[in-house]
Order: sequence, then C-alpha cells, then structure tokens
Amino acid sequence: MEILKVRNLCKTYGKGDARVNALQNVSFTLDKGEFAAVVGESGSGKTTLLNCIGALDVPTSGTILMDGQNLFAMKESERTIYRRRNIGFVFQSFHLIPELDVEQNILFPVLLDYRKPDPAAVDELLELLGLTERRHHLPGQLSGGQQQRAAIGRALIMKPKLILADEPTGNLDTRNSQDVIDLLTQASRRYRQTILMITHNQNLTASVDRVFRVSDGILTDLGGTADETLS
Repeated sequence: MEILKVRNLCKTYGKGDARVNALQNVSFTLDKGEFAAVVGESGSGKTTLLNCIGALDVPTSGTILMDGQNLFAMKESERTIYRRRNIGFVFQSFHLIPELDVEQNILFPVLLDYRKPDPAAVDELLELLGLTERRHHLPGQLSGGQQQRAAIGRALIMKPKLILADEPTGNLDTRNSQDVIDLLTQASRRYRQTILMITHNQNLTASVDRVFRVSDGILTDLGGTADETLS
C-alpha cells in the first residue's frame, strides 16, 4: 500500500546569481511499513526534502501525496491539522517540554488534538521504548538516549501515516545511536510504521529497507539495504 508519493519536487532559494536549486525534480514513493534512509553530505538537500514532505516548507513546484491526499492542494489551516494527525517528527534535538514528565510529553500531541488517551496503548508504547520505569521522570532526569526515546514515543503515539526523522542520532553516542535505530526498526515492523530518516552516518542504515542518496538536490534510489548499496 503506497503511503507517500513525491513527484517532480523542486525547491529553489534566491534569484539570479544567488539562485540555489535545493531540490531538483525529486520523485519516489514509500509503501506502508517501509523504513527508508536518506544519506548525503551536509547541504545536499536532505533536510529541505524532509521539510517539504513534512509540510514545514513549501516546495517551488511538484506534488506530494500522503495516502492519496495532496498536501499542498489543502488550505494552510487544513494542512496544519493534517500534519499534526498524520506526520510524526523526530529531530536531532529532542524538543521535550521540560516541565512535563515522560508520559505527559508522549501524550502531548493527543491532548493537543483534544483526544482521550488510551491507557493500554500508552503502557504498550512505554514498554516498547523501555521507559516504563521512567514514565514520571522529567526530561532533565533522563539520559540523552532516554530523551530521544521519549521523543520517538511522542511521534508514534498518534499512529501517524509517516514518521520523518532528521538526524535522530546526531546528539547521541554510538551505543545510544544504535539503540535508537533498533527502536525505529522495531516500530516499523511492529506497527507497520512508515519511516523516512535522514542521516549522515551510513553505518546506521544497515537495517533499513531502502536507501536514497541526495547530492546537489538530486535524489538517487540506491535500493536494497545499506550494506549492499553503499559498499
């Protein structure tokens, strides 16, 4: 089942001699439950791609269909609601609310959408995250790895159609980085969660289903798994 369809996506900044083609006719699709990684050098266009797909930035041209819905055919207010309900974000910085404990941070998107939390689903997610014993701890009482796991839980709680992870291990050491990748892989398999992850660390892409490379705004589908395509 196709969840994401990107067609001829372009993003241009500036004009004349200052013109920069951040994305050039990018096209690809992702199926439900697929875990894909985007690799590339700094400034290659990776984050611009993620921001456009997540409707945080407006492309210059092209289309983005999320489960058949054209994101940029919506009014801005409709797109904001759709993004909140259907796209989960995991960033390099954890962006946890310091005054809220782990459980409250994870539930924040649910409460923001005026929904009633499902206690059983919360318990299951906390167990998956390995945070059951930390559910009432504040972010400042957690390690970096634990904070990122809580941030992943916040992205998962709404059961979004797509999770976008922008350098989710950028602030973590090697051990915690691998733990986060293992957790995302488990979420993809357990919940059939579709994930698109940006990383500059090719060593962390061994378990993904597909690898893309972005260079000078041009995306190439390397297919397969990273250990096959990047060797």
